[in-house]
Amino acid sequence: MLENKTLYIVVPCYKEQEVLPETSKRLRAKVMELREQGKISGASRVMFVNDGSSDETWPIISALHEKEPEVFSGVNLSRNRGHQNALLAGLLTAVNFADMIISMDADLQDDINAVDAMVDAYHDGYEVVYGVRSKRETDTFFKRFTAEGFYKVMKALGVDIVFNHADYRLMSRRAVEGLAQFSEVNLFLRGIVPQIGYKWTTVTYERAERFAGESKYPLKKMIAFAADGITSFSVKPIRLVFSAGVIVFLVSMIMLIYALIAKLLGHTSAGWTSLMGSIWLIGGIQLLGLGIVGEYIGKIYNETKRRPRFIIESVLNKE
Repeated sequence: MLENKTLYIVVPCYKEQEVLPETSKRLRAKVMELREQGKISGASRVMFVNDGSSDETWPIISALHEKEPEVFSGVNLSRNRGHQNALLAGLLTAVNFADMIISMDADLQDDINAVDAMVDAYHDGYEVVYGVRSKRETDTFFKRFTAEGFYKVMKALGVDIVFNHADYRLMSRRAVEGLAQFSEVNLFLRGIVPQIGYKWTTVTYERAERFAGESKYPLKKMIAFAADGITSFSVKPIRLVFSAGVIVFLVSMIMLIYALIAKLLGHTSAGWTSLMGSIWLIGGIQLLGLGIVGEYIGKIYNETKRRPRFIIESVLNKE
């Protein structure tokens, strides 16, 4: 076995029966190519993680392992736990066998050829290699605008995050072992991984259209994911609510003084519009503040329960 050259490619899968045959074909070709070049060892594998799919995803993964156990392995979660938890389950399983681990999605939007540059960077001494999109021409204007806006907002809130990076990355064994020390239940790996430290770099690639099937991240899930990322790594939203409360309080005091002076001078008027506007404004700020505070309280609630982030039902892997 080649020393420190075992690569595992971890691929979370949720209802991916339509794309798995092509994904496995392309990943197999890439693994065999890297083996022939001597960049990775013969113990390297593609590890598919079934995130509680109700379709034929797991039977397909099982069949791939049975046919070529020296190339494919699989992890089957007991139930659907979400993309981030499924990805973490794969990483923490693969770290027992691999020297370097690459995570990527199953939909073939991530450029598989970028794996070569990631492996080269690992051999050059980098322990974390982020796959960064060079452009977003395949996205709609709305998705491009909201996605880039999300990264800018995260940066503005003080979150250490790599711009235009999703979950396509290489991590060394030591980096994944460092990741395992983060015990939070509310996972946002794009924000957690930079907290690990170690020497890192980036590899740019062009993201393609989804090969087949439907996106597992519709607008509703994307908004929830963005909210998780912001509230998991920054308390600035609560500070903004506090600042807004101080401003509204000061404005209210000024208006109260103005109203008293106007009353004493006999310059009072009906003021129905300003009264209703003030009520709606203050009420809206209060509800917004309660919502933001509630989001943080909900995260505290989930963290204090300390429930497992995933439960593995079975693992298929030939060492």
